[in-house]
Amino acid sequence: MGYARPIRQIAVVVEDDTIQRDMIALLLEEGHFDVIQCEDAETAALAIKRRHPSLVVTDVKLTGKMDGVELARLAIDCDPGVRVLVISGRPPDSALPDGVKFFEKPVYPPTLLRELAS
Repeated sequence: MGYARPIRQIAVVVEDDTIQRDMIALLLEEGHFDVIQCEDAETAALAIKRRHPSLVVTDVKLTGKMDGVELARLAIDCDPGVRVLVISGRPPDSALPDGVKFFEKPVYPPTLLRELAS
């Protein structure tokens, strides 16, 4: 008789810095998320539309045509219940969508874990 694998939430992590992306992904995986890592917003947009994550963590400045604030809007449009965290070295130039939280880099693991637990 097989055992059912527990259902894990999906998180999309969008960061063009590989080290930061890996660190955030590792924290989320330890927090029982299945993590999809993306280098750019266009790839992340496809993952959001197809996989319907419960969490999106994105940098503001990304390679490609779309930035993290635009990606946050797209994520909220796809699912108003998705939780979105925007991370950057400085505040974004444009306003964040309602419910999106901003964290200034560097984001320390305990800060991120506290936010996920709330």
